Amino acid sequence: MNIVTLLPFIVLIGAMFLMTRSAKNKQRQAVQMRDQMQPGTGVRTIGGMYATVKEIHDDTVLLEVAPGVHAIYAKNAIGAVLEDAEYNRIVHGLEPEETPVVPDDASSLTEAVEAGEPPVEKKIDLGKDAAPAAGEAKDEVKDAEAGAEKSGEATEPKDKDAKRDGDTDAK
Repeated sequence: MNIVTLLPFIVLIGAMFLMTRSAKNKQRQAVQMRDQMQPGTGVRTIGGMYATVKEIHDDTVLLEVAPGVHAIYAKNAIGAVLEDAEYNRIVHGLEPEETPVVPDDASSLTEAVEAGEPPVEKKIDLGKDAAPAAGEAKDEVKDAEAGAEKSGEATEPKDKDAKRDGDTDAK
């Protein structure tokens, strides 16, 4: 046999080996993650429900999904074991206390105070079309219409419901 005919089979066997190896690695990591569970830790199930672990058995886990509401789940149904800070942030909306960021030099903190004016916050316009000033827009439209009439070009009607590029028929 020629090596060229065996090459596709060798590549296929190598790819299968790599895929099964990575799948086994993921399974091993999932088992380690589930072994980290202890009563009182927060978890997320594979269905997306957040709960607190109450009891751990061989194949099952008793979860408290709400105060006084308990449910029994299979250990395989635990999708992630969460850290306390992350669980409290998601479930209770508690943000960890963060220390304020202080710049290296104090000049940026004192510039606005020395000038006697409050710091100015720039607002970002997230609109689709940036509207020019009212006077500029009217002048540009008049100039464009006048240029089109002089050159003999027909102008399109300026209907507010007219379709433009990217618009759809749905309203």
